Amino acid sequence: MPSRYLDFSREAWARLRANTPLTLSEADLQELQGINERVSLEEVEAIYLPLSRLLNLHVAATQMLHKATDTFLGSLPQPAPYVIGIAGSVAVGKSTFARILKALLSRWPAHPRVDLVTTDGFLLPNRELERRGLLERKGFPESYDVRRLIQFMADVKGNRGAVHAPVYSHQAYDIVPGEFQVVDRPDIVIVEGLNVLQTGDTTRPATERPRDGGRPRVFVSDFFDFSIYIDADEQDIERWYIERFLALRGTVFRDPRSYFHRYASLSDDDAVGTARAIWRTINGVNLRENISPTRERARLVLEKASDHSIQRVRLRRL
Repeated sequence: MPSRYLDFSREAWARLRANTPLTLSEADLQELQGINERVSLEEVEAIYLPLSRLLNLHVAATQMLHKATDTFLGSLPQPAPYVIGIAGSVAVGKSTFARILKALLSRWPAHPRVDLVTTDGFLLPNRELERRGLLERKGFPESYDVRRLIQFMADVKGNRGAVHAPVYSHQAYDIVPGEFQVVDRPDIVIVEGLNVLQTGDTTRPATERPRDGGRPRVFVSDFFDFSIYIDADEQDIERWYIERFLALRGTVFRDPRSYFHRYASLSDDDAVGTARAIWRTINGVNLRENISPTRERARLVLEKASDHSIQRVRLRRL
C-alpha cells in the first residue's frame, strides 16, 4: 500500500533549503533553547531552514487563496492568520522547536508578525482539577478547558481583533490569575501543545458524548493550516525527561515559590527514581494513550535520534 508520506533523510531534506538565508546567530540560538537541550546552527540549517522555506511558500499560497475568495465574493479583504500546530510528548523538545521556528518565520518579509501560544494556558486551574480528581492527570485531554481553547482558536482564525489567552506558570504549576497573552491579528500563529492533534472527545464519559447525527464536533486541529508532530523513541524521551528533572532540581526547584521545591533536596538516586515514576505513571501513559496516536494526522513528522537531532522527515502528500 503506498505511503501517505514522502520520506526524507536528513541530508535530502537539508538540500531543500535552496537559498533560504540563515537569519539566526549563535547568540540568538542560545536564548531560544530550553533546559537540557542544545540545538546547533548546523541543525537549524539542515532542518529548520527548509521547513521555514516550505511554510513561507504555504503562507503565500494561502494568502493568495484568501484574496481570490474575497474577489469572488466581492467583499473587503479579511486576512486570517496562518495557524501552525505543533504536537508531541512532554520533554520531546516542542517548546524549543516552536521558539526557533517562530524566530525564523518572523524574519520573512511577507509575515513579520508571528505569535506563539502554548495550550498550557488552557489547562484547568489546580483547584478545579482537584475538585474533579484530575490533578494527577494534568496534561491528559480531560484536564483542559477545551471549550475555551476552541473559542480562542475561532476568535483568532476569525480575525476578531485582540484575543486573550490565559497564562500558565511552570514555577507555580498553575494558571496565573488575571494574566493573559494578547494575540492581535498576527500573520502567523503557532499553537504548541501535547494533544492539539487529537479529535476524540475524552472530556466526558463515553455515555455522555454526542452520537452520530448530532451537532458536528469542532476540534482544535480544525483551525490549523499546517501541523507538525515531533517524534522520538519513548525510551529516549523518558531519558530526556529524567535529565531535565535533574537539571530543574538544581535550578528552578530550589526556588521556595516553586510547586516542586520539595524535590530540590532529593539525592541523585531519589531524583532519578522520582522522575522515572512520574514518567511511567503519568507522562508515558499520556504519550501512549493520547499523544502518539495522533502522529499520523500531522502534515509533517520530524523524527529525532537519541541526541535530539532530527534525522528523518516525513511530509504528507497533498
